Amino acid sequence: MNYLRNPEWGWQPSDRVTHVHQWVQQEGEADVILFGAPLSRSSISASAASDYPEAFRKMWKSFAVYNLDERVDLREVSVRDAGDVAMHTTNIKESHRRIEETAESLASANITCMIGGDHSVTACAVRGIKKAYPYERVGILQLDTHLDVRDPKELGPANGTPIRQLIDGGTVRGEDVVNIGLHGYFNTKDLVNYADEKGIRMVTMSQARKAGMTETVRSAIDSLQKVDRIYATIDMDVLDISVAPGVPASTPGGMMTEELFEALLEIGKSERVKHIDFVCLDPQRDNHVDATVKTGVYAWLQFMTGLALRKSE
Repeated sequence: MNYLRNPEWGWQPSDRVTHVHQWVQQEGEADVILFGAPLSRSSISASAASDYPEAFRKMWKSFAVYNLDERVDLREVSVRDAGDVAMHTTNIKESHRRIEETAESLASANITCMIGGDHSVTACAVRGIKKAYPYERVGILQLDTHLDVRDPKELGPANGTPIRQLIDGGTVRGEDVVNIGLHGYFNTKDLVNYADEKGIRMVTMSQARKAGMTETVRSAIDSLQKVDRIYATIDMDVLDISVAPGVPASTPGGMMTEELFEALLEIGKSERVKHIDFVCLDPQRDNHVDATVKTGVYAWLQFMTGLALRKSE
């Protein structure tokens, strides 16, 4: 069954494409298939991350399709918005099943990009992709303050559990997970012990800053040589609390926006990255100028710039 519903667009296509809302297509073949997973009922803490796909699209009108820093015209990449997965009103497991089925149906696209939603949606999407490619090995490149390996037996399929769900369920191997952005006092020792036991590669913010963000991402991707495709998951709580008022779980000591943008540009350049998501951004908590939503759109556009550079090589 097709659970995708058309996005609520507020703008008409234009013959003169200058801004993002004019660039993204609603139908046809494309390099990138975009879809929303507007679910936050499975969040451990109160969150309206389910509102982010709509806020994300509304912010497109504020961004041009030309990247001045890289001198890249994003029109070199085609994007189709497939809409949002229709969530069940009360049944979280059913909503998760729908996301999984949708990710499986879209997995054959050159690149898929999912806009969450809380981080529980990542486990659903990766399971769907694994079903589409059962004989391929899937790796995870995670930008996150948290390991997200809490026990689903205790919490259910919540947003603190997606990586553990995938490892314990046999969808991915622990050694095929790299997490960049961990720091400070936000992961308990038993969770770190689990990550060590399963072979998860943990790159702290301190280590990333010493090596440089570009080199850190390159090294992370190089370390996933045994996988057939890489799924990048960007938890916006990787950002420092000072620059992310719209992220419920943001913390002191996290990434600055420039570091996130640098990382996304490098991730976009890698031909081995086939899927990406952006999760855990709550527009209702954002400030009066929508600073975090704007940062989220900018981060996505950095990934798209990386794709454009990848195509031009």
